[in-house]
Amino acid sequence: MRKIGLIALLFSLCLPSYAMPDIRIEHGKSLDGFARARIINNTTEILACYVAIDGYKKKFVLGPLKPSTWYKATDKRFNYKHFSTWCDYLEFYPHYAKYQ
Repeated sequence: MRKIGLIALLFSLCLPSYAMPDIRIEHGKSLDGFARARIINNTTEILACYVAIDGYKKKFVLGPLKPSTWYKATDKRFNYKHFSTWCDYLEFYPHYAKYQ
C-alpha cells in the first residue's frame, strides 16, 4: 500500500501544473447608465483575453500588471451577469498576438 502511495506522489510531482492566471474582473456602470466590465491582470505575464456580451466577443492581449479598457454593453437592459470573461497565458494561445 505504501508503494502505491509513493508512486502516486512521484507521478503527481512530475506533472506540470498549469494554473489559471491571477486576474480580477471589475463591473460597473458608465456615466450614461450602461453596464461595463474590465479585466485586471495581476500577473507579470502577458495574457490572451476576451470580454463577451450578447454574442459579441472582444479579443485582446493584456499586458502584465495592467487593466484592460472598459467594455460597455450596448443596451441598458444588460447587467454584470450578462458579461462573460476569459484570460489565459498568451504562450498557450499565440494566435491572440494579432489582437494587440
